Amino acid sequence: MQSIHIMGILNLTPDSFYAGSQVAGADALSRIRRMWADGADVVDLGACSTRPGAPQPSLEEEWARLEPVLTEIGRNSLPISIDTYRAEIVRRAYETLGPFLVNDISAGGMDPEMLETVGRLGLPYVAMHMRGTPETMQGLTDYDDVVEEVLRYFRDFEKKAADAGIREWMLDPGFGFAKTVEQNYELLRRLREITQAFDRPVLVGLSRKSMIYKVLGITPEEAMPATQVLNMAALERGATWLRVHDVVPAVQTARLYSKMYTSSPGAQK
Repeated sequence: MQSIHIMGILNLTPDSFYAGSQVAGADALSRIRRMWADGADVVDLGACSTRPGAPQPSLEEEWARLEPVLTEIGRNSLPISIDTYRAEIVRRAYETLGPFLVNDISAGGMDPEMLETVGRLGLPYVAMHMRGTPETMQGLTDYDDVVEEVLRYFRDFEKKAADAGIREWMLDPGFGFAKTVEQNYELLRRLREITQAFDRPVLVGLSRKSMIYKVLGITPEEAMPATQVLNMAALERGATWLRVHDVVPAVQTARLYSKMYTSSPGAQK
């Protein structure tokens, strides 16, 4: 069984769908340290909201939110990823920080220079499935078979990554991005088709999303317990990375999953 990794979410934006993930200024570094101490393998910094319908800030606005935090992180050597679709942000962050994990919601689709930049700098990369942009994606959910669409998408991306010289990458099926609630659950039910199709780590981001709170009639603030239920389902279907707002419960879920499937002779392989 592959190791399970936790990615903590930290938003440097004022408009995340879950306010508990938002932080600014001097508080960012202490929150990063807390997540790391709680068991996060990496903390994912987002300075550009990607919630459905979110307008996109300018490059300079995104960088203004990131730069002071990256400068502080550079002095502390904490493991991070940066949630951005802009190659210029990657270039500036690399100059400030050195190597980090790039987490791109568009898999290079929103900036034609992204893949070449990541390959040239030798950075690890998360490629996510999405159609359109955060502003338009919820109107782009017409699939014959959402799982087959995701599989085709990553087969195509595999070739693009090789051409760009990206050696270390993982895939994210993109729960909540250009998918209806029903399509999200279809994707989760059949997630093993994706985890078995590629010899790559698979990251899932289910934390507090509308596929949970809309079904249960609750708010994102109330959705942490149900998030762990779906995280366990994802792990059982081969996911190896959990992207979460709540690090401690995710670490506990991963530990219990490992206990269930490694502590008996009939454990799942």
